[in-house]
Formats: sequence, C-alpha cells, structure tokens
Amino acid sequence: MDLHIIWKAMLMVTLGFLFLRFVGRKSVAQMTIATTVVLISVGSIIIQPVINHGIINTIGATAIFILFLMVVEFLTMKFNGLEKLITGKSKVVIQNGQLQTNTLKKLRLTVDKLEMQLRQQGVKQISDVKTATVEPNGQVGFELVPDAQPLTVGEFKKLMKQLGHTFPAKEETNNSNTDLFEEILQPTTPPNRDQLH
Repeated sequence: MDLHIIWKAMLMVTLGFLFLRFVGRKSVAQMTIATTVVLISVGSIIIQPVINHGIINTIGATAIFILFLMVVEFLTMKFNGLEKLITGKSKVVIQNGQLQTNTLKKLRLTVDKLEMQLRQQGVKQISDVKTATVEPNGQVGFELVPDAQPLTVGEFKKLMKQLGHTFPAKEETNNSNTDLFEEILQPTTPPNRDQLH
C-alpha cells in the first residue's frame, strides 16, 4: 500500500470528524432528512480523494455540503413554515385511547412497532394514552390519561397535607451528593492540585 494513500485516508477521516462536528450532537434518530442526505453525501465524498487523488476538491465539496446544511438548519430555526416543510410535523397516532389507523398507514408504522415504542416508555395499555404522536425524528411522544399518570411528589404532599400530615424541615445534605445538573450548570474552576495528592 502506498504511503500517500494512508496519509490521505487519515487526513480525510480527521477532516470528516471536524466538518461533522459543526453539524452538532444529534443521534441518528434525531436527524432531519436534510441532515441525513448531507451526511451520506459527505461520507461518499470523503472517500474520493483516497481513490482519485483530489484532496482539495474533496475538502471544498465537503465544506459546501456542511455549509449548506448549516444554512438550512438556520433557516428552519428562523422560519416555522420552512421547518414544517423540511422536517415535517408531529402526527397524532392515538387520540383518547383510540388508535388513528389512517395516520399509522400514512406513516407506514405498524401497531406492533407503536406498541413496542410505548412499552419501552413504560406504557402498559393503549387505553392509558390520552394522546400519542410520532415526532418528525421518529420518536413517540405521549400524554397519559389522568388515572394512568404517576403521582408526583408535589401531589403526594398536597394529599398528605389534606389528611393532616406535616413534613419535617429539609435537612442539609452532604456535598458529596450534589445534583448532577448543578455540576454542569456551574462555571468550572480548575482543581486545586494540593487536593489531588
């Protein structure tokens, strides 16, 4: 194998990572049709210089594809109508506990696949679902009927107060049990090196 093919392949993979980093952190399920088309195209383009010896043209073409995708995503954020045109709208597949079979047919989604997605989210019966939608990214969102909704801590406290129960004051917690989100939301400070040893 020629050394120039190895370095070109390494360069194109590195550039591919850098270009795709600009696209954002979306899982495959969250990608829009435009994103999917561009990423498939970029994948096909990135391999070309290894075969055809045209690295500059490949970098330019990849940059144009990524720039186009970024412009499309920016425009979809600015204009709601364009977003609906490109990404689509949520479709109601269950309403008041009843399957909307016509919508399922249009989406080419079987009842078994819908039930599987609902089971994975803890839904036991379709009749427990007030409304369910298939989102543009393919995921199922749902709202449960009031009798099937889980009891929240706030609702429990209200109920207990109505029954005459009082709650003790909140105790101070140890700093080792900090909120997971608190860690991310606070500005980071470099660790004290003395504490590390």
